[in-house]
Amino acid sequence: MKPAPFAYFRPDSLEVCLDLLHEHGGEAKLLAGGQSLVPAMNFRLAQPGILIDLNRITALDYVQPQEGGGLRIGAMTRQRRLEIDPAIAAAAPLLAETMPHIAHVQIRNRGTLGGSLAHADPAAELPVIAVALGARFRLRSWHGERWVGAADFFQGVLMTALVPEEVLVEVDLPPLAARTGWSFMEVAPRAGDYAMMGVAVVVTLGEQGEVSAARLVYLNAGDGPVDARKAAQALVGRTPSEDVFEEAAAIASGEIDPLGNVHATPQYQRHLARVLTRRALVLAVERAGQERR
Repeated sequence: MKPAPFAYFRPDSLEVCLDLLHEHGGEAKLLAGGQSLVPAMNFRLAQPGILIDLNRITALDYVQPQEGGGLRIGAMTRQRRLEIDPAIAAAAPLLAETMPHIAHVQIRNRGTLGGSLAHADPAAELPVIAVALGARFRLRSWHGERWVGAADFFQGVLMTALVPEEVLVEVDLPPLAARTGWSFMEVAPRAGDYAMMGVAVVVTLGEQGEVSAARLVYLNAGDGPVDARKAAQALVGRTPSEDVFEEAAAIASGEIDPLGNVHATPQYQRHLARVLTRRALVLAVERAGQERR
């Protein structure tokens, strides 16, 4: 099929883009990597009257390490760069570890960080990683800018806190605390397919080896990234062990709300969540004992 007719603009600066959005409002749709939008337009699931292509706005393509260990990443940064840039591996190893799980190299060569986050697919990996790492998003419009935490940004299936005239321009990743470990694991029918279930785990250990902070965030487990806070809290203050991990995994399987699909029933997705949680916690705690001392 062919997309419905639309007017096409290709601004070379963010300011021109914001002017176009202010002029056309809800009629306009932003094109970043296009890996989700273009197929939707071809099937006429999306029929924007105005298409604004962001690919000439090179000012939104950057990775900037921050003093203290954090990162600022431009929204038009390609996913492939997140996979291979040493600055990402050093400051946000969970992000670097996750990237090979996203589709295929050809997709990651075109797909962007901001495009995936703004699309807000519940089965996508990048929203889960943003929540797990406590990311903040900088949103710009003709009227000004605002910051929104990742936990508040995702508001449902393909729904975000973005209003029609806003653009996601930057992602701010805070530094990891000392003695923090991480892990991302998922199960997919085939390499490159959407995962049936996945989890990102971040664990910080105290001086005595007890869990001082934890976060467990799941994909394809609800209408967006599912932050299993009760399961994470069940870990805090306790010495890591198989029994503690199993307890947290059981709690998490009750916090998620998978919908099921042609590859997996909700019951099987919950089973996968428990297995992946236990395995991811083992690896994250092991890394926490080795890294950032």
